[in-house]
Amino acid sequence: MSRRIPPMPPSAEAFEAERPHLVSVAYRMLGSVAEAQDVVQEAWLRYTRAGDDDIRDLRAWLITVTGRLCLDVLKSARVAREAYTGQWLPECFVDPDAGPAAQAEQRDEVGLALLVVLERLSPEQRVALVLHDAFAVPYGEVAAVLGTSEATARQHAARGRRAAAEGGIRHNADLAEQRRVLAAFIAAVDSGDLQALAAVLAPDVVAISDGGGFTSTALRPIVGADKVARFFVGIRHGQRMEGVVLKPALINGTAGIWAGGPVRGALGVTVADGRITGLFQQLNPSKLLVSDLL
Repeated sequence: MSRRIPPMPPSAEAFEAERPHLVSVAYRMLGSVAEAQDVVQEAWLRYTRAGDDDIRDLRAWLITVTGRLCLDVLKSARVAREAYTGQWLPECFVDPDAGPAAQAEQRDEVGLALLVVLERLSPEQRVALVLHDAFAVPYGEVAAVLGTSEATARQHAARGRRAAAEGGIRHNADLAEQRRVLAAFIAAVDSGDLQALAAVLAPDVVAISDGGGFTSTALRPIVGADKVARFFVGIRHGQRMEGVVLKPALINGTAGIWAGGPVRGALGVTVADGRITGLFQQLNPSKLLVSDLL
């Protein structure tokens, strides 16, 4: 009687080699590093139960598992975010802006504007779009993640792509131009010069603030150059900003400002054609992933 050979135990080393990639995939889908890390840890547990002998392509298998877990989280998160106080912005990475050298050294972060747009998609559209467009996962594998046909997976991605394009915030400036425009914005806000602000803000500029109920801020997006200008001038010259130190920073890899002191927060911008098109103010302390260097 032949003796059954037990399956090979899963390789922790092989999984750890894939972990950064999986966290990156999950973060793009969820907009939360903590949730992304939890999902990847659950993928590890499922990997330990599967065994290497059941897996032909480790990365493809792990992405499929991670994608399914993210889909479940997105479906449940929709209910929780409907009860969220004010506007919801994703967690953001705040790093010091080292000037020209930062262009080459910055990490592969995902812009806040993109994550805000992805938030408007259905869970299926978001998963399909991220997997296929950001990570070149074939539609057959996307379909396996979604538990649907390949044709339906293509439809989800196409609809998500169209919705993202229609609701996107224009952003075509390199980091050097972002810095220049942001500096002009800060100078105009500091001086309270509304005319100078009008020159640096796009007519359809949108400002989104996330206080998470911890900090008083605008509960809805502010749209239009005049309203946005008055909002930020009011903040800058209000009592809450006394003792606050502003530092140049990279917010998810784009130009921004870090506020330290009595008020802690991050402000990231999108820039197109020499003007600011979007301002994203993260004031929820639980969503600020701040470098030790700041």
